Amino acid sequence: MMLQKYKSVIDLLKISGLVYILHQFLFFILKINQGTFQYSLTVLYLFFVGYSVLLFMILLRVKVESFDNVGMSFLLGTSIKILPCYLLAKPIINCASCSNTTERINFFGLFVVFLVIETVLTIRLLNKKD
Repeated sequence: MMLQKYKSVIDLLKISGLVYILHQFLFFILKINQGTFQYSLTVLYLFFVGYSVLLFMILLRVKVESFDNVGMSFLLGTSIKILPCYLLAKPIINCASCSNTTERINFFGLFVVFLVIETVLTIRLLNKKD
């Protein structure tokens, strides 16, 4: 019964793990050198997964306290996420000597992927009014 309560978090970890493996495989196939990146894929995934797990733990708590506020809590959490993401992306954006757009696309692509994952899992959470 305890695992059922945290199903959204478990699904998040499964999906994130699968996306990470596919991402590493894609970089291997395309022979993209991550050595020049400001942040490795592992660091970026740890940041995004950590934030997403924290967000879902809060959403699960809000669901128990006040189901009607889950959507607004998700929007607030996602809005707050923009600040640390900007601070993390600032060195990538402002790098004058970097002509490597792959890292920029990688970062913002990961942001969008995790935003989609969080949105889909939140929709599932909202559809299950237990």
